[in-house]
Amino acid sequence: MSNSTLFYPQSTVTGDGAGIVSHAGLALVTRTAEVAGLPRLLSDALTPWRKDYATHDPGKIVLDLAVAMVGGADCAADLAVLRGRETVFGPVASDPTVSRLIATLADEPVAALAAIAGARAVARKTVWELAGEHAPNHRIDEHHPLVIDLDATLVTAHSEKQDAAPTYKRGFGFHPLLAFIDHGPGGTGEAAAGLLRAGNAGANTAADHITVLHRALAQIPGLCWRAGRKILIRTDSAGGTKGFLNYLHKRGLSYSCGIGMTPAMAAAVEVLPASVWTQAYNADGQPRDGAQVAELTGVLSLTGYPPGMRVIVRRERPHPGAQLRFTDTNGWRLTCFVTNSSRGQLADLEVRHRLRARCEDRIRAAKATGMTNLPYHDFTKNQIWLAITELATDLTAWTQMLALTGTDARTWEIKRLRLRLWATAARLARHARTRRLRYDQHHQWTPVLTAGLHRLEGYRTSR
Repeated sequence: MSNSTLFYPQSTVTGDGAGIVSHAGLALVTRTAEVAGLPRLLSDALTPWRKDYATHDPGKIVLDLAVAMVGGADCAADLAVLRGRETVFGPVASDPTVSRLIATLADEPVAALAAIAGARAVARKTVWELAGEHAPNHRIDEHHPLVIDLDATLVTAHSEKQDAAPTYKRGFGFHPLLAFIDHGPGGTGEAAAGLLRAGNAGANTAADHITVLHRALAQIPGLCWRAGRKILIRTDSAGGTKGFLNYLHKRGLSYSCGIGMTPAMAAAVEVLPASVWTQAYNADGQPRDGAQVAELTGVLSLTGYPPGMRVIVRRERPHPGAQLRFTDTNGWRLTCFVTNSSRGQLADLEVRHRLRARCEDRIRAAKATGMTNLPYHDFTKNQIWLAITELATDLTAWTQMLALTGTDARTWEIKRLRLRLWATAARLARHARTRRLRYDQHHQWTPVLTAGLHRLEGYRTSR
């Protein structure tokens, strides 16, 4: 009797296989791009940057980069994962060609970024129309608004790059400000807009928030200048500035913005009678032990803030071991936010504001989709890279919205999608002048892939 110490079966290895396509699961992403009309839109938008007699279309190069980012690329050289499989991904440009295009676009960053953003906006309109009741703007109103979350994040630079600077967390790099369209608890979210900034850019700069919000609103299909209360803007305390709040009021938008606790607010909390405090809720609507909410609007001086603004405070006993801040009083952890919503229980408004934490998930996904590394030295080139990252994030969300609706994969984050779907290989078979991708019938998630591809084919034939 022999006891083997090998955990895995041993096979003879050769390098003479044929007809195998790695990352064939990305066909779900490329089909989504086709359904959204992105190939034509990007090609038309980037026509001014196409050289005479060029072999590769700039729109195709940008879309290939976005697809590669969805698959895990974090630099232009990673485009090699698509190269060499023209029967699935078409002709893919070489690394020097990609670098030349990025440099050409970076020579006119304002126009190039506007062109890419314009193509995304038109494609988003198509996707939302096809998604129907699953689109984030389906039957929105003041009480069920479309939510746009704004937040900044830090991107580390590991070498000297233009406009990279020390950050407030004692790192070094960039401090982009981003806007995401929230899909709610049954989905993920889309990257509406982004603004690349130096690492030492201020967190609460109203002008930057206004710029990003303006770009984000331009991405919402059918939106006029005064969008009304059916659009809800959520931010952390960085967005709770007088300048930004007055801009939101001028635009007629709903808002729910964090605001830093001041000594005056802390003093007002101490004199609030016990009768004004109400039970806070968890996200599932159940009472949250040790947490209460109250309104401070009537006991504060709000000079300079927009009319109709309400100030709501939440107090909670901190978790064991957590340190209190200087604004916390009597053992209570205090947080505050402002809103112009006139209806709804305080606890419901507070839960709605706290759900902006979903934006952190969107940032994590964006960083895993090319934003962790801004690979170029020139600031304008990194601006182009960030725009392609936003496109890649949209592609992931649109694939989930159109192809994966009704499955658990609708809410999977990008790393799980890569592991289970995008990295799936397939055999390319040819018969009677047709090509067929044959996924492994024993792969656990092959039914999800094939059902998604068939659903996308239905969208294509119905248009």
